[in-house]
Amino acid sequence: MQNARTTLSTVNRDCIREKEAARSFVHVLADTSDKLAAVCSILEGRFDLAGERLDAEARLSQLPYAIIIRADLRDVGNIAAIKKRAGKLAKAKKRVFLLEPFSHVGISQAYALGATLVLPGTINRTKLLAALSDPTAPPSGSSNETAQSDDAVETAATAIASMFTSVTLGQPIDVDGTKEAGRQIADRITQRGLSEWLATVRRHHEGTYQHCLLVTGIAIDFGLSLGVGRADLERLYSAAMFHDIGKAQIPLTILDKSGSLDAEERALIETHPAAGHEFLKGHDKISPEILDAVRHHHEYLDGSGYPDALCAESIGDIVRILTISDIFAALIEHRHYKPTMPRAEAYGILCGMSGKLEKALVNSFKQVALTR
Repeated sequence: MQNARTTLSTVNRDCIREKEAARSFVHVLADTSDKLAAVCSILEGRFDLAGERLDAEARLSQLPYAIIIRADLRDVGNIAAIKKRAGKLAKAKKRVFLLEPFSHVGISQAYALGATLVLPGTINRTKLLAALSDPTAPPSGSSNETAQSDDAVETAATAIASMFTSVTLGQPIDVDGTKEAGRQIADRITQRGLSEWLATVRRHHEGTYQHCLLVTGIAIDFGLSLGVGRADLERLYSAAMFHDIGKAQIPLTILDKSGSLDAEERALIETHPAAGHEFLKGHDKISPEILDAVRHHHEYLDGSGYPDALCAESIGDIVRILTISDIFAALIEHRHYKPTMPRAEAYGILCGMSGKLEKALVNSFKQVALTR
């Protein structure tokens, strides 16, 4: 019996060591030697590393915990080289793309190639290491549940990236695909709740795309808490998915700027609701209610909003719900340059916007903001 216990203990230790080794193995791919060396220099001593240039023969053997890709996705040769490795890429838990230059088109291409996270601009040591942290599944839920939740995030992020790219390139928007992504978010939040959705989105995205995902999740949960019907819930998540489409014409350097916007940048940002309405109007799959929400989600009851300075009686119910969700999402977003605002503090700010937001809706939003 003692020998059996010893053997079992040895097997368990070997399994643990194998799992730990797998979690520490990171494979780096880059389109130049300099880019490869820069990434590896950040990760050395923290992970077991393998690296190769994209123009070399693929030689990945051991399954990595994460794959880091730093390459110019405007280069068709780089895209082809990544596609050749698609089978191995798909098996890695984390697939992080470091994009220079950073654009809506590049983001869309990265997600199409299997990215689970896209990091913008010049390589950032802190952000890269943070992206590779949390090697184990969160304590709540199984790894399979976490994978399902992450899949919902990536489906939605890919839809948003595709939508932004279509606007940038003047191509038709996949309205059905975007609505389907919204439906999947609604299903996940119904099954797992809002808090898990917020945490998952923050792990995988920053900036404008994170904001769109947060707004959609919050608007869905707000609608569910109010008991809206299926048709109204679909209008709500569709409006949330499309609400910032006008930002596709604004450079990401402005959208995701870490400091305060100057007057010219602020004026440019404030063009996005009207621009989004212009992009979508005339599309037979976009209802008048959704168009109204896209154009007016920055309007306030007291007439101080934009672009049309509407007053209370002119602002519809979906717009009122979306506006609260949009403001709350902006307050609790995770940005690398500032701490995440606690949900209770963000709700306090909403409560202080007297005269701008519908008081009854803000009161009803309390459980969404604090407990769901």
